[in-house]
Amino acid sequence: MFSIFYFFGFFVSALATPIIYDGRAPFNLTNANLDTSTGPFLTIVKGAENATHYSHLLGHSQLPTPLWNEDIAFPREQVISVTIDNSSVFIPGGGPPQFGFRRTDIIAAVNGEHTELITRMETNKTIFHFSIQKDEVRPLNYSHEYQIVFIEPNDGSHVFGVQLGSPFTNPTGPLPAPNAHSFKVLDHALNILFTIPFTSHAWHNFAVEVDWNARTLAVWYSQDAELLRLVKGTTPNPTTAAGPAGQGDFHFTVLKLPIVNPADTPADQGDVVHYGIQEGTVEGLFYSGVFVESAAHGISRGFGAIGRL
Repeated sequence: MFSIFYFFGFFVSALATPIIYDGRAPFNLTNANLDTSTGPFLTIVKGAENATHYSHLLGHSQLPTPLWNEDIAFPREQVISVTIDNSSVFIPGGGPPQFGFRRTDIIAAVNGEHTELITRMETNKTIFHFSIQKDEVRPLNYSHEYQIVFIEPNDGSHVFGVQLGSPFTNPTGPLPAPNAHSFKVLDHALNILFTIPFTSHAWHNFAVEVDWNARTLAVWYSQDAELLRLVKGTTPNPTTAAGPAGQGDFHFTVLKLPIVNPADTPADQGDVVHYGIQEGTVEGLFYSGVFVESAAHGISRGFGAIGRL
Protein backbone atom coordinates (compact mmCIF):
# COMPACT_ATOMS: atom_id res chain seq x y z
CA MET A 1 0.00 0.00 0.00
CA PHE A 2 1.15 3.53 -0.74
CA SER A 3 2.67 5.20 2.32
CA ILE A 4 2.03 8.89 2.83
CA PHE A 5 4.97 9.03 5.24
CA TYR A 6 7.31 7.78 2.55
CA PHE A 7 5.80 10.25 0.15
CA PHE A 8 6.27 13.23 2.44
CA GLY A 9 9.94 12.39 2.89
CA PHE A 10 10.58 11.75 -0.76
CA PHE A 11 11.93 15.13 -1.87
CA VAL A 12 13.47 16.49 1.33
CA SER A 13 16.97 16.51 -0.16
CA ALA A 14 15.92 18.98 -2.87
CA LEU A 15 14.35 21.50 -0.50
CA ALA A 16 15.45 23.43 2.53
CA THR A 17 12.13 24.69 3.88
CA PRO A 18 9.56 22.59 5.76
CA ILE A 19 7.14 20.79 3.44
CA ILE A 20 3.54 20.83 4.61
CA TYR A 21 1.92 19.01 1.67
CA ASP A 22 3.64 17.06 -1.10
CA GLY A 23 1.68 16.37 -4.29
CA ARG A 24 4.67 15.28 -6.39
CA ALA A 25 3.60 11.76 -7.25
CA PRO A 26 6.30 9.14 -6.68
CA PHE A 27 6.40 6.06 -8.87
CA ASN A 28 4.85 3.83 -6.23
CA LEU A 29 1.64 5.87 -6.49
CA THR A 30 -0.68 4.13 -8.96
CA ASN A 31 -3.77 4.96 -10.93
CA ALA A 32 -5.71 2.66 -8.61
CA ASN A 33 -4.81 5.09 -5.81
CA LEU A 34 -6.50 7.88 -7.78
CA ASP A 35 -9.75 5.93 -7.86
CA THR A 36 -9.74 5.51 -4.08
CA SER A 37 -8.26 8.93 -3.14
CA THR A 38 -5.41 7.07 -1.43
CA GLY A 39 -2.30 9.21 -1.04
CA PRO A 40 -2.04 12.95 -1.67
CA PHE A 41 -5.00 13.49 -4.00
CA LEU A 42 -8.74 13.73 -3.32
CA THR A 43 -10.47 12.95 -6.62
CA ILE A 44 -14.20 13.27 -5.93
CA VAL A 45 -14.89 16.46 -7.92
CA LYS A 46 -15.40 14.97 -11.38
CA GLY A 47 -18.01 13.41 -13.66
CA ALA A 48 -19.80 10.13 -13.06
CA GLU A 49 -16.97 7.86 -14.25
CA ASN A 50 -14.13 6.59 -12.09
CA ALA A 51 -11.39 9.11 -11.34
CA THR A 52 -9.03 7.33 -13.74
CA HIS A 53 -11.40 8.04 -16.63
CA TYR A 54 -10.36 11.68 -16.21
CA SER A 55 -6.94 11.66 -14.48
CA HIS A 56 -3.88 9.50 -15.07
CA LEU A 57 -0.42 9.07 -13.62
CA LEU A 58 1.94 8.88 -16.59
CA GLY A 59 4.80 6.86 -15.10
CA HIS A 60 8.01 7.17 -17.12
CA SER A 61 6.22 8.12 -20.35
CA GLN A 62 6.63 11.87 -19.78
CA LEU A 63 9.20 13.97 -17.92
CA PRO A 64 8.10 16.27 -15.08
CA THR A 65 9.40 19.77 -14.40
CA PRO A 66 13.16 19.55 -13.86
CA LEU A 67 13.11 22.00 -10.91
CA TRP A 68 12.72 19.27 -8.29
CA ASN A 69 14.29 16.44 -10.32
CA GLU A 70 18.00 17.22 -10.48
CA ASP A 71 18.81 14.27 -12.75
CA ILE A 72 15.91 14.58 -15.17
CA ALA A 73 16.93 11.32 -16.88
CA PHE A 74 15.93 9.62 -13.61
CA PRO A 75 13.03 11.73 -12.27
CA ARG A 76 11.69 11.24 -8.78
CA GLU A 77 8.09 12.09 -9.59
CA GLN A 78 5.60 11.31 -12.33
CA VAL A 79 3.39 13.67 -14.27
CA ILE A 80 -0.37 13.67 -13.67
CA SER A 81 -2.72 14.23 -16.61
CA VAL A 82 -6.03 15.96 -15.81
CA THR A 83 -8.72 15.87 -18.49
CA ILE A 84 -12.38 16.67 -19.11
CA ASP A 85 -14.95 15.40 -21.59
CA ASN A 86 -18.69 15.80 -21.99
CA SER A 87 -19.32 13.51 -18.99
CA SER A 88 -17.34 15.83 -16.68
CA VAL A 89 -20.43 17.17 -14.92
CA PHE A 90 -20.00 17.31 -11.15
CA ILE A 91 -23.01 16.76 -8.89
CA PRO A 92 -22.29 18.34 -5.49
CA GLY A 93 -23.86 16.75 -2.43
CA GLY A 94 -27.36 18.11 -1.96
CA GLY A 95 -27.18 20.23 -5.12
CA PRO A 96 -28.17 19.98 -8.78
CA PRO A 97 -25.70 18.90 -11.47
CA GLN A 98 -23.29 21.61 -12.59
CA PHE A 99 -24.29 21.42 -16.25
CA GLY A 100 -22.65 24.77 -17.00
CA PHE A 101 -19.18 23.47 -16.10
CA ARG A 102 -16.98 20.67 -17.33
CA ARG A 103 -14.51 19.95 -14.55
CA THR A 104 -12.02 17.51 -13.08
CA ASP A 105 -10.43 18.70 -9.84
CA ILE A 106 -7.51 17.27 -7.92
CA ILE A 107 -7.68 18.43 -4.30
CA ALA A 108 -4.77 18.36 -1.86
CA ALA A 109 -5.41 15.72 0.80
CA VAL A 110 -3.80 12.98 2.87
CA ASN A 111 -5.56 9.68 2.21
CA GLY A 112 -8.83 11.51 1.64
CA GLU A 113 -8.52 13.83 4.66
CA HIS A 114 -8.28 17.52 3.83
CA THR A 115 -9.83 19.50 6.70
CA GLU A 116 -6.84 19.22 9.04
CA LEU A 117 -4.47 19.70 6.10
CA ILE A 118 -6.12 23.04 5.27
CA THR A 119 -5.31 24.30 8.76
CA ARG A 120 -1.66 23.31 8.41
CA MET A 121 -1.28 24.68 4.86
CA GLU A 122 -3.01 27.96 5.55
CA THR A 123 -1.39 29.36 8.67
CA ASN A 124 1.23 32.13 8.93
CA LYS A 125 3.04 32.38 5.55
CA THR A 126 3.02 29.45 3.11
CA ILE A 127 3.98 28.92 -0.53
CA PHE A 128 1.95 26.96 -3.08
CA HIS A 129 4.06 25.42 -5.86
CA PHE A 130 2.77 23.93 -9.13
CA SER A 131 4.01 23.40 -12.69
CA ILE A 132 1.77 23.22 -15.77
CA GLN A 133 2.35 22.00 -19.31
CA LYS A 134 0.11 21.89 -22.38
CA ASP A 135 -1.48 18.63 -23.45
CA GLU A 136 -0.92 19.00 -27.20
CA VAL A 137 -3.17 16.03 -28.00
CA ARG A 138 -6.10 17.34 -25.94
CA PRO A 139 -5.94 21.14 -26.39
CA LEU A 140 -8.07 23.67 -24.55
CA ASN A 141 -10.66 25.81 -26.35
CA TYR A 142 -9.46 29.33 -25.59
CA SER A 143 -12.86 30.86 -26.33
CA HIS A 144 -13.80 29.58 -22.87
CA GLU A 145 -12.54 30.54 -19.44
CA TYR A 146 -10.58 27.92 -17.49
CA GLN A 147 -9.93 28.09 -13.76
CA ILE A 148 -6.99 25.77 -13.26
CA VAL A 149 -5.37 26.37 -9.83
CA PHE A 150 -7.00 27.98 -6.80
CA ILE A 151 -7.71 27.90 -3.08
CA GLU A 152 -11.47 27.89 -2.55
CA PRO A 153 -13.08 28.88 0.78
CA ASN A 154 -16.65 27.81 1.49
CA ASP A 155 -18.08 30.97 -0.08
CA GLY A 156 -16.87 29.83 -3.53
CA SER A 157 -14.39 32.68 -3.96
CA HIS A 158 -10.67 32.09 -4.57
CA VAL A 159 -7.89 33.32 -2.29
CA PHE A 160 -5.82 33.33 -5.47
CA GLY A 161 -6.45 31.74 -8.83
CA VAL A 162 -4.78 30.92 -12.13
CA GLN A 163 -6.89 31.43 -15.22
CA LEU A 164 -6.53 30.56 -18.90
CA GLY A 165 -8.76 31.35 -21.87
CA SER A 166 -11.35 34.08 -22.36
CA PRO A 167 -13.00 35.33 -19.16
CA PHE A 168 -16.72 34.56 -19.01
CA THR A 169 -18.83 37.62 -19.82
CA ASN A 170 -22.56 38.15 -20.22
CA PRO A 171 -23.19 39.21 -22.91
CA THR A 172 -20.36 37.41 -24.65
CA GLY A 173 -17.67 39.66 -26.11
CA PRO A 174 -15.32 38.92 -29.03
CA LEU A 175 -13.81 35.43 -28.76
CA PRO A 176 -11.17 34.43 -28.10
CA ALA A 177 -10.13 37.35 -25.90
CA PRO A 178 -6.78 39.02 -26.73
CA ASN A 179 -4.98 37.44 -23.77
CA ALA A 180 -6.76 34.07 -23.97
CA HIS A 181 -3.55 32.11 -24.52
CA SER A 182 -1.84 33.60 -21.46
CA PHE A 183 -1.84 32.56 -17.82
CA LYS A 184 -3.44 35.13 -15.52
CA VAL A 185 -2.61 34.89 -11.82
CA LEU A 186 -5.48 36.59 -9.98
CA ASP A 187 -6.00 37.88 -6.46
CA HIS A 188 -9.23 37.40 -4.51
CA ALA A 189 -10.82 40.46 -6.18
CA LEU A 190 -9.85 39.08 -9.65
CA ASN A 191 -7.15 41.66 -10.27
CA ILE A 192 -4.37 40.31 -12.52
CA LEU A 193 -1.12 40.06 -10.57
CA PHE A 194 0.95 38.43 -13.30
CA THR A 195 0.39 37.23 -16.86
CA ILE A 196 2.57 35.34 -19.32
CA PRO A 197 1.89 33.38 -22.54
CA PHE A 198 1.17 29.67 -22.20
CA THR A 199 3.79 28.45 -24.65
CA SER A 200 4.01 24.87 -25.91
CA HIS A 201 6.49 22.16 -24.95
CA ALA A 202 7.57 23.89 -21.75
CA TRP A 203 6.93 23.48 -18.05
CA HIS A 204 5.57 26.69 -16.56
CA ASN A 205 6.60 26.76 -12.89
CA PHE A 206 4.69 28.89 -10.39
CA ALA A 207 4.89 29.59 -6.68
CA VAL A 208 2.29 31.75 -4.95
CA GLU A 209 3.29 33.08 -1.55
CA VAL A 210 0.32 33.64 0.79
CA ASP A 211 0.63 35.53 4.07
CA TRP A 212 -2.49 34.40 5.91
CA ASN A 213 -2.13 36.94 8.72
CA ALA A 214 -1.28 40.04 6.68
CA ARG A 215 -3.53 38.91 3.78
CA THR A 216 -0.97 39.47 1.05
CA LEU A 217 0.19 37.59 -2.06
CA ALA A 218 3.43 37.39 -4.05
CA VAL A 219 4.12 35.44 -7.26
CA TRP A 220 7.24 33.59 -8.44
CA TYR A 221 7.64 32.07 -11.92
CA SER A 222 10.06 30.30 -14.25
CA GLN A 223 10.13 27.93 -17.21
CA ASP A 224 11.63 24.46 -17.33
CA ALA A 225 14.99 24.38 -15.49
CA GLU A 226 15.19 28.10 -14.73
CA LEU A 227 15.16 28.95 -11.03
CA LEU A 228 11.98 30.56 -9.81
CA ARG A 229 12.18 34.36 -9.79
CA LEU A 230 9.95 36.94 -8.14
CA VAL A 231 7.58 38.42 -10.74
CA LYS A 232 5.08 40.14 -8.43
CA GLY A 233 6.18 41.45 -5.07
CA THR A 234 4.13 41.42 -1.91
CA THR A 235 0.67 42.76 -2.75
CA PRO A 236 -2.34 43.31 -0.45
CA ASN A 237 -5.19 40.82 -0.84
CA PRO A 238 -7.65 42.63 1.45
CA THR A 239 -10.96 41.30 0.12
CA THR A 240 -10.28 37.75 1.25
CA ALA A 241 -11.74 36.86 4.64
CA ALA A 242 -9.47 36.62 7.67
CA GLY A 243 -9.17 33.43 9.69
CA PRO A 244 -10.90 30.13 8.94
CA ALA A 245 -13.53 31.80 6.72
CA GLY A 246 -10.74 32.68 4.29
CA GLN A 247 -9.27 29.18 4.16
CA GLY A 248 -10.20 26.41 1.76
CA ASP A 249 -9.18 23.44 -0.35
CA PHE A 250 -6.18 23.68 -2.68
CA HIS A 251 -7.28 22.63 -6.19
CA PHE A 252 -5.38 21.97 -9.39
CA THR A 253 -7.81 21.22 -12.12
CA VAL A 254 -9.34 21.65 -15.54
CA LEU A 255 -12.50 23.65 -14.84
CA LYS A 256 -14.07 24.93 -18.07
CA LEU A 257 -16.74 27.63 -17.87
CA PRO A 258 -19.47 27.87 -20.52
CA ILE A 259 -20.22 30.48 -23.14
CA VAL A 260 -23.60 32.20 -22.80
CA ASN A 261 -26.35 30.41 -24.72
CA PRO A 262 -28.59 32.97 -26.50
CA ALA A 263 -31.46 30.49 -26.29
CA ASP A 264 -31.44 30.57 -22.46
CA THR A 265 -33.57 33.00 -20.46
CA PRO A 266 -31.82 36.15 -19.22
CA ALA A 267 -31.77 34.74 -15.70
CA ASP A 268 -30.25 31.45 -16.86
CA GLN A 269 -27.66 33.21 -19.00
CA GLY A 270 -26.14 34.60 -15.81
CA ASP A 271 -26.14 31.21 -14.06
CA VAL A 272 -22.67 30.13 -15.17
CA VAL A 273 -22.69 27.00 -13.00
CA HIS A 274 -25.82 25.41 -14.48
CA TYR A 275 -26.38 26.81 -18.00
CA GLY A 276 -24.50 27.72 -21.13
CA ILE A 277 -22.75 26.23 -24.13
CA GLN A 278 -20.20 23.42 -23.81
CA GLU A 279 -18.82 21.53 -26.80
CA GLY A 280 -18.10 18.31 -24.90
CA THR A 281 -14.59 17.93 -26.31
CA VAL A 282 -11.77 16.05 -24.58
CA GLU A 283 -9.30 18.58 -23.18
CA GLY A 284 -6.48 18.40 -20.66
CA LEU A 285 -3.43 19.74 -18.89
CA PHE A 286 -0.33 18.17 -17.38
CA TYR A 287 0.79 18.92 -13.81
CA SER A 288 3.92 18.21 -11.80
CA GLY A 289 5.90 19.86 -9.02
CA VAL A 290 2.85 20.39 -6.79
CA PHE A 291 3.64 20.98 -3.13
CA VAL A 292 3.14 23.47 -0.28
CA GLU A 293 5.97 24.68 1.94
CA SER A 294 6.32 26.91 4.94
CA ALA A 295 7.98 30.23 4.23
CA ALA A 296 9.74 30.20 7.60
CA HIS A 297 13.18 29.80 6.00
CA GLY A 298 12.53 31.26 2.55
CA ILE A 299 11.25 29.88 -0.74
CA SER A 300 12.54 26.87 -2.67
CA ARG A 301 13.56 28.14 -6.12
CA GLY A 302 14.67 24.79 -7.58
CA PHE A 303 17.77 22.56 -7.49
CA GLY A 304 18.24 23.27 -3.77
CA ALA A 305 18.43 27.05 -4.19
CA ILE A 306 16.63 29.09 -1.52
CA GLY A 307 15.28 32.59 -1.94
CA ARG A 308 15.00 34.86 1.06
CA LEU A 309 11.65 36.56 1.54
